[in-house]
Amino acid sequence: MSDPIVRFDRIGKTYDGVTRVVEDLQLDIRRGEFLTLLGPSGSGKTTTLMMLAGFETPTAGEILLEGKPLAHLPPFKRQIGMVFQNYALFPHMTVAENIAFPLSVRGVSRDEMARRVERALDMVQLGGFGGRRPAQLSGGQQQRVAVARALVFEPKLVLMDEPLGALDKQLREQMQLEIRRLHQRLGVTMVYVTHDQHEALTMSDRIAVFHRGRMQQLDAPETVYERPANAFVARFIGENNRFDGSLEAVDGNRCTVRIAAGVCVQGALAGALRAGSAVTVSLRPERVQIAPAGHTIEKIQGRHLTGTLREVIYLGDHVRARVALPDMDDFTVKRPIDEAHRLPAIGGAVELAWATEHCRTFAREEQAV
Repeated sequence: MSDPIVRFDRIGKTYDGVTRVVEDLQLDIRRGEFLTLLGPSGSGKTTTLMMLAGFETPTAGEILLEGKPLAHLPPFKRQIGMVFQNYALFPHMTVAENIAFPLSVRGVSRDEMARRVERALDMVQLGGFGGRRPAQLSGGQQQRVAVARALVFEPKLVLMDEPLGALDKQLREQMQLEIRRLHQRLGVTMVYVTHDQHEALTMSDRIAVFHRGRMQQLDAPETVYERPANAFVARFIGENNRFDGSLEAVDGNRCTVRIAAGVCVQGALAGALRAGSAVTVSLRPERVQIAPAGHTIEKIQGRHLTGTLREVIYLGDHVRARVALPDMDDFTVKRPIDEAHRLPAIGGAVELAWATEHCRTFAREEQAV
């Protein structure tokens, strides 16, 4: 693999000398990839982005851009494009003038500036909008202008800090796909910050999940979703049914966990744990099969549980079934709409089953990193 375009080498950041906002971050960003920094508020993701941009200074470690330290390089000399959540467009300037601003501060000639601005407008499908002002544009159009401005000077990488946060759901989803396609067409390295897991799964080549200042997992979206590294990642990414229990036995990467009412379930073990450890079992609702009690659920080798159907919610393309189990009243199952007819009446007994590999077992979250 080629050398990374960016390397965070044991980066730390603290504002008061005590609380570590970012701790011991070791992260390589690959040239041309779309990397998302994902996590809840206060997890360290935005601070990481701002240190790369040059708006914050690390208190430990070193950031390298193409092998060269960034410590003494001001933001405008880093050849990094930036898109902010509020777009930060100049209201008194036209769209073309906004896009041209990074070129003007770099001393680009007027003719070259006009050529690049026109190309950037076409790139974001806003050809002919150069004479308008930001107030005359929709939120989605303003967002495209901000992207064009970040790309117009042909930066080495583009950083985006929650750029879709102000948009409504439908426009947000549309812009996710547009930014993803733009990245694929241009091949520029993009680093994107969000707290929205769906956004991260939709757009990214890789996702770095942050929590309490530490990177918890760095993987492709499907790996983060299907094989979370710890209990926090499993809880934060997607929906989960969660059982707390005690680890009864370990057999390679498989294990047996005793949960409520003395019931045992088998699962895949995430991490090195010993028998007797307090664990959390995580199971995605869409990985669970459901049928009336007494009916055979085929092709499933994992644990079967029996419960009572409490509620079925119709959601168009699928249904959500809520099942009561011993000491757990809200176990959720998601099934395609064409399977809804197989469910019994509310109050009926149901059997639940899943494949062992989909039942992930982690150290109990308070013990996890």
